[in-house]
Amino acid sequence: MVETLTKVRVVPLHGTPQIQAADRLLRRVWSTQDGEDPPVALDIMCALAHTGGYVAGAFLGEELVGAAAGFLAAGESLHSHVAGVAPEVQGRGVGRAIKEHQRRWAAERGLRSISWTFDPLVRRNAYFNLSRLGARAERYLTDFYGPMTDGINDGDVSDRLFAEWPVDGTRAESSDTSEARVILDTSGRVTGPGGSAVLKCATPADVERMRRQEPSAARDWRAAQREALGGALAEGYRITGFTPDGWYVLERAA
Repeated sequence: MVETLTKVRVVPLHGTPQIQAADRLLRRVWSTQDGEDPPVALDIMCALAHTGGYVAGAFLGEELVGAAAGFLAAGESLHSHVAGVAPEVQGRGVGRAIKEHQRRWAAERGLRSISWTFDPLVRRNAYFNLSRLGARAERYLTDFYGPMTDGINDGDVSDRLFAEWPVDGTRAESSDTSEARVILDTSGRVTGPGGSAVLKCATPADVERMRRQEPSAARDWRAAQREALGGALAEGYRITGFTPDGWYVLERAA
């Protein structure tokens, strides 16, 4: 059992030295090498922090273990453009602490929601965003950022789901999956919705490992999920949950 960290302190970052530390951390999380694009440019984070945007760090004692940056967006929303947690403390509550800080920050400013994008193939992120937090993800964005050269995304197209998390804590209702139609199975086979009311769409167990060791298989999963999940959302289905064993659950919109 992984221990949850209980003394995480999340605070706004101010001044160039603090923001430079956040930049170094985010580059480490994304395995960004010299000459590759960082998750977010240092000058952009400095400008956001100076002009009322969101730039925050998560600390254990005096050690920076997480960082996030975002900006005000349409619809009275905070868009969290990037959030990262040091590899050695991932899965121990730091990401949740950052999200809760974003929620408080947004509520204090009268905002209604927080949005962000995530890779729909990454199972652990989908489970955290949709099941743990209760965010909604109703838009599939094809190659949203174009080619990316960081250590995580290099060699893959940047398909994303657009997540929205109401500040008031409203959650989508989960559907009964006992009779759900599988539109993408664990072998990567795609079938159409067939008019079913509830659908299930699989994800690979560890697409990040797959990208390193089996890049062709990772590309096949991307194409299959774009067809299945992206296609279902385009047909009017909505994601209502994500199971612990890696399945998106979708329901036909009324």
